[in-house]
Amino acid sequence: MSTKIKINENYKNLKQSYLFSEIARRVRAFEESNPEKSVIRLGIGDVTLPLPAVAVRAMEKAVNEMGEKATFRGYPPEQGYDFLREAILARYRSFNVDLDISEIFVSDGAKSDCGNITDIFGDTPACVPDPVYPVYLDSNIMDGREIVFAEGDESNAFLPTPGGLKERPYIIYLCSPNNPTGSLYDRAGLGEWVNFALKTGSLIIFDAAYEAFIEGNDNPHSIYEIDGAKECSVEVCSFSKFAGFTGARCAWSVFPKSIKVGDTTLNALWSRRQATKFNGVSYIVQRGAAAALSEKGISECMANIAYYKRNALLLADSLSRAGVWFTGGVHSPYLWLKCPAGVGSWEFFNLLLVGESLVGTPGEGFGACGKGFFRLTSFGSYENTLEAAGRLDVFFKKGF
Repeated sequence: MSTKIKINENYKNLKQSYLFSEIARRVRAFEESNPEKSVIRLGIGDVTLPLPAVAVRAMEKAVNEMGEKATFRGYPPEQGYDFLREAILARYRSFNVDLDISEIFVSDGAKSDCGNITDIFGDTPACVPDPVYPVYLDSNIMDGREIVFAEGDESNAFLPTPGGLKERPYIIYLCSPNNPTGSLYDRAGLGEWVNFALKTGSLIIFDAAYEAFIEGNDNPHSIYEIDGAKECSVEVCSFSKFAGFTGARCAWSVFPKSIKVGDTTLNALWSRRQATKFNGVSYIVQRGAAAALSEKGISECMANIAYYKRNALLLADSLSRAGVWFTGGVHSPYLWLKCPAGVGSWEFFNLLLVGESLVGTPGEGFGACGKGFFRLTSFGSYENTLEAAGRLDVFFKKGF
């Protein structure tokens, strides 16, 4: 039977999400045909180290509290518990950024916030980088919004600029350090986008999910380190990569009260949206997240990130020895390489899989500008990454 309801026809404009299913299919077929081969996956975007011990202890304590009448808690506050929001504010103060607790909204993931934020916008074009994290693009296609691409390539080190864009209002998506390319905007680069947004009346949605991988104090961890950003930027950040919460789910977004559309603040709109469509993150998870932002927690989280960055250095050294052009790997768990000798992304995928039993991600799965490029990640074990780096050395020495 066919129902007579109407559907959102914009969903038909989405490309089939075939990238990772196709990768899985090809890897599965290879493993079935070559059971003696040990496949190492360098395409995974998920963490592999366990949660920091201080967060686990906090969550265990919270579980016990939930088992006692005196300390049991039901629905969490809509914007998150104050103990976590205060810890988030302290994190920003370490970047010399001052915010108000009412501007912090705790959620179950940066991906959720980046996708759901479109609920509060009207018919404004979305400016999306290419290559792109799929949720930025697909969530706006679902809403039928016009899409304008800011292209990244070798000439700009995959850090798109507003140069060439028409001067009109946009909803602008930026991610730094970037997924998938690993590229990092410096203060001047972010400043150019902030100035463009202020000039055109645009809004920046800044995804800072990988900020903990940034080295040094000279590079901005938050867009609010840039003058004027509080007038035009919403920031999204996450505990997923920082504290390994990909399976626990916790994040936050910042909606400065200074951002207005007429006499309406985006802060008020987002608060209303969340109150209607979101019941909050569990007390147990929020206690773990707050512990991750304690002095001990940050130390443990950064030790895990140092582990992944050591992996990234192994892969970067291998690419450098082979003379392969790449970005990322320093301020990011991702390395974005140019496929040698004009080889296509999927052809490179097959050569790497068949030749050395290594799996990565074809760049064209992230957009048209990703054709001829390839993403590797450092989220595996050190032992596997060390072995993978050796296999890459052998692979590139063979030539094309």
